[in-house]
Amino acid sequence: MTAVPSAFNGSKAGDHREVAGIQLCWCPPGKFMMGSPRSEPERRPGEDQVEVTLTTGFWMGKYEATQGQWKQVMGKLPGELTAELPEGDDFPVGNVNFAEVEAFCQKLTELGRRSGDLPRDWEFRLPTEAQWEYACRAGTTTATSFGDKLSSKHANFKGKPYNGAEQGPSLNRAARVGSCPANAWGFHDMHGNIFEWCRNWHHAKLPGGVDPDLYSIRSTALLNRTGSASRVRRGGCWADEGWACRFAFRLRFEPERRYDHIGFRVVVAQTERQETR
Repeated sequence: MTAVPSAFNGSKAGDHREVAGIQLCWCPPGKFMMGSPRSEPERRPGEDQVEVTLTTGFWMGKYEATQGQWKQVMGKLPGELTAELPEGDDFPVGNVNFAEVEAFCQKLTELGRRSGDLPRDWEFRLPTEAQWEYACRAGTTTATSFGDKLSSKHANFKGKPYNGAEQGPSLNRAARVGSCPANAWGFHDMHGNIFEWCRNWHHAKLPGGVDPDLYSIRSTALLNRTGSASRVRRGGCWADEGWACRFAFRLRFEPERRYDHIGFRVVVAQTERQETR
């Protein structure tokens, strides 16, 4: 049985589409090395490299989800604004927990299907860790989208640049989405600005293999001191130094918690494959 390509697919990496008011870029199927090599400066535990194969392509938000998008879909913002997370329709939404993000994705899916822009076998959701890093890398093998160094001229972070890069501005707060240059596939702000939720339960080791997705696999997750488990967050934020904005850096966060420096970006992925006999 052979999978039938969907007419909703992009034709090449970085193709653009808009669904339910969300600008999306296409990530084609492919294979990559997830994590960091032992030679990468300031790497952390849990980043050992694994090979990943993604057998189906997906669309991902060109930008982090914004306050304006949230209000249009959900009404009231999920949490308080702060001095570091200013009000503005084109600023990222933060102070949002995992369940609230999932509710937002479900409503977006309903809106997209109702308008006819989203096929029935595609849905909005959070990215897996593998999808997130694959989109962030956009075909590169360096530590960041801008090579093996990272300046705050290229990403919104605070303090020390990564690996000897040039010093840039330090805003000490979130910036409007799209304020920093895009990567090769058209994604903005995947380094810094605001941490982004991923759908995985956090495990001690990166998941490799074919289409790894640890969304439902809590039993083997790395537990916190309290016995609770966490989801994954990626990308660094305005309060971090440059090393924490590398492709491979990963942190955990309990799904019921919220913080002003944690937001998200959506993917649009197939819910099932169509097959011919």
